[in-house]
Amino acid sequence: MPLAAMASASSILVALLCAIAAAAVSSSAAAAAGSGGAGGGLGPISTNGRNYTKVCDPVRFAALGLDMSRFRYCDASLPYAERVRDLVGRLSLEEKVRNLGDQAEGAPRVGLPPYKWWGEALHGVSDVGPGGTWFGDVVPGATSFPLVINSAAAFNESLWRAIGGVVSTEIRAMYNLGHAELTYWSPNINVVRDPRWGRASETPGEDPFVVGRYAVNFVRGMQDVVIAAGAAATADPFSRPIKVSSCCKHFAAYDVDAWFKADRLTFDAQVEERDMVETFERPFEMCIRDGDASCVMCSYNRINGIPACADARLLSETVRSQWQLHGYIVSDCDSVRVMVRDAKWLNYTGVEATAAAMKAGLDLDCGMFWEGARDFFTTYGVDAVRQGKIKEADVDNALGNVYTTLMRLGFFDGMPEFESLGADDVCTRDHKELAADAARQGMVLLKNDARRLPLDPSKINSVSLVGLLEHINATDVMLGDYRGKPCRIVTPYDAIRQVVNATYVHACDSGACSTAEGMGRASRTAKIADATIVIAGLNMSVERESNDREDLLLPWNQSSWINAVAEASTTPIVLVIMSAGGVDVSFAQNNTKIGAIVWAGYPGEEGGTAIADVLFGKYNPGGRLPLTWFKNEYVNQIPMTSMALRPDAAHGYPGRTYKFYGGPAVLYPFGHGLSYTSFTYASGTTGATVTIPIGAWEHCKMLTYKSGKAPSPSPACPALNVASHRCDEVVSFSLRVANTGGVGGDHVVPVYTAPPPEVGDAPRKQLVEFRRVFVPAGAAVDVPFALNVCKTFAIVEETAYTVVPSGVSTVIVGDDALALSFAVTINLAV
Repeated sequence: MPLAAMASASSILVALLCAIAAAAVSSSAAAAAGSGGAGGGLGPISTNGRNYTKVCDPVRFAALGLDMSRFRYCDASLPYAERVRDLVGRLSLEEKVRNLGDQAEGAPRVGLPPYKWWGEALHGVSDVGPGGTWFGDVVPGATSFPLVINSAAAFNESLWRAIGGVVSTEIRAMYNLGHAELTYWSPNINVVRDPRWGRASETPGEDPFVVGRYAVNFVRGMQDVVIAAGAAATADPFSRPIKVSSCCKHFAAYDVDAWFKADRLTFDAQVEERDMVETFERPFEMCIRDGDASCVMCSYNRINGIPACADARLLSETVRSQWQLHGYIVSDCDSVRVMVRDAKWLNYTGVEATAAAMKAGLDLDCGMFWEGARDFFTTYGVDAVRQGKIKEADVDNALGNVYTTLMRLGFFDGMPEFESLGADDVCTRDHKELAADAARQGMVLLKNDARRLPLDPSKINSVSLVGLLEHINATDVMLGDYRGKPCRIVTPYDAIRQVVNATYVHACDSGACSTAEGMGRASRTAKIADATIVIAGLNMSVERESNDREDLLLPWNQSSWINAVAEASTTPIVLVIMSAGGVDVSFAQNNTKIGAIVWAGYPGEEGGTAIADVLFGKYNPGGRLPLTWFKNEYVNQIPMTSMALRPDAAHGYPGRTYKFYGGPAVLYPFGHGLSYTSFTYASGTTGATVTIPIGAWEHCKMLTYKSGKAPSPSPACPALNVASHRCDEVVSFSLRVANTGGVGGDHVVPVYTAPPPEVGDAPRKQLVEFRRVFVPAGAAVDVPFALNVCKTFAIVEETAYTVVPSGVSTVIVGDDALALSFAVTINLAV
């Protein structure tokens, strides 16, 4: 592409003098970090030892010996698409390929700096990855929120969005200081299909609707830029400014890491299309359509024989064309190499795997960061073009997607809304309080016999604190995986001692707890205080990425010494469980000397404060389990590698998640959670009828009925294809939630629908709405709901069509003993 006409020497000098003054503000924050900090170096845009917050800075170009006015990609008056074409068009094939990996090398010849794409922000700014984000003297840490499974237990969409907003604010502040980039590969929105999955801590649980709503809100919090009053919003979604790029991962059907001989690098997930649509794809569709995520990451595994990162039907057809992704697609790190090295897919060479992935729609290849390792795209991309496996235009298209994303982030032009952010905007008091509140909201009260909790600090003069050292003094366990450096850590011991100064501690390690000496000391500690609190559970050595569980039991013989402590204690003990996945604590549920059980999850840097607030009644727990807690017998009923969600009679498999499992192995059901108060429901709605006219352009679909349950006569239109309908029909109702107890508290109102009972292979029920509300003691609040019929009464038929069935469906409000239901008759009028 020809260069712009050369300006005169005098005009260039005037432009540079003006630019120096104009750039002072935008460069000052970054320049403050120019000397680097402990553990890091220059970045993200550094030139000749100085940091800049935008590429198109005339001073920076001048330092490179270039005149910025000659580069159209820096002309902010032009549309992004035209600017990106100019940028890509200036690059040689070799330069293009060197920018297809997560550690893009840039092209100094045309003013393009290097860029490190890999950032993690699962539950706060993380320094996991090859140096794109780092902590040092200027930014020693960032707010570490609870793990995602904890935040999901809050069932609070505004909380999820607020967390995303704080994380992105801290990223922007760190970016200005040269400590961060602008692209972060979070959230993880894979459904927890099996309770043994090691990465349950990273995800919002087992329900695809909850997972999708979490994704939408977290992504909106990360990305959305508030438009100033009077400013016009752009109509082009590829030009919509974004605060920080958020990436939904890992697409798709990824939930086996390392279970016996099965591992994620070689696993071929055999998935029915109905399960893909209903469970594995749904959160990603919501993330893209409703959250407008700017990135999707494809996973390691194969799906029905094809690697996810080389599946054109998944990437190009579904993600980009059907769901309209406005952004780029990146591989999970080393996924393209895995096709060749581990899966040995079609015996492809590196060149062939590179070509297959790019033609399928992959834009950016993340490689691992061990010494000497490189991603496949930058290694084999040139050969793939020269051997005719792909066109250079395919490379251009991939670069177009990634650089358009950087344009939207202000990487080239800056973003004035965020240029004032700095070190004072990281680890603020409000951010730390949000982390504490998120931990409190996610606490789940599993058992509370005889109102053992809350403990009354005015009557408790001493406390025995017993458990594993790593849980009592949980400086590491509470932070979980993909964490950064926290602002601070408040351990359970620290927080409990602030409430009751006389705190006697028996902390042991995993090897010493269950010995005769260890149990003896623990028992003696339990006898000398007014109350005994035991903190137990799992850690990242048991459940984490690349490590699935083989059972659901507490490791290290914890159940034995917990029972021993309970037997020795003069009062029923309180058990606090730290874990992500469910744990079979039947022994504790059935032991009358264990009065209460609280699931604390992995609650983040402020977790100790949250635990103490709940145990001593400063906060009334309102969290609910976002996944089913099974008894250990469940693991003997079905292997992890069976991908089907529905029961399989031929193999004796019982089904998965609350939607399909109806067996006896449930310890605590999905949505379980107790309170220190009591609630009641009332509604004036006792039933509803919806008549949906079927247009001449619409086609009815068949339904699968249970044996002997098909209606007679058969309805003229058994089911409506949602894809062909306008979907304006709504069922509205209002629910009055009354607090009949003596303490105010949050209450989660879940709304489920169940299809007509004659429909076969349908979910037992499915969550379609939820609302978290605060109800003062003795008061009541009205909670209105408007259920879109297509979205909330639809099911996925065995043909993989999403349909609304005719007949009598049911709306179910509530969980556990508190429930209200009414029938909804749906008539499909031909």
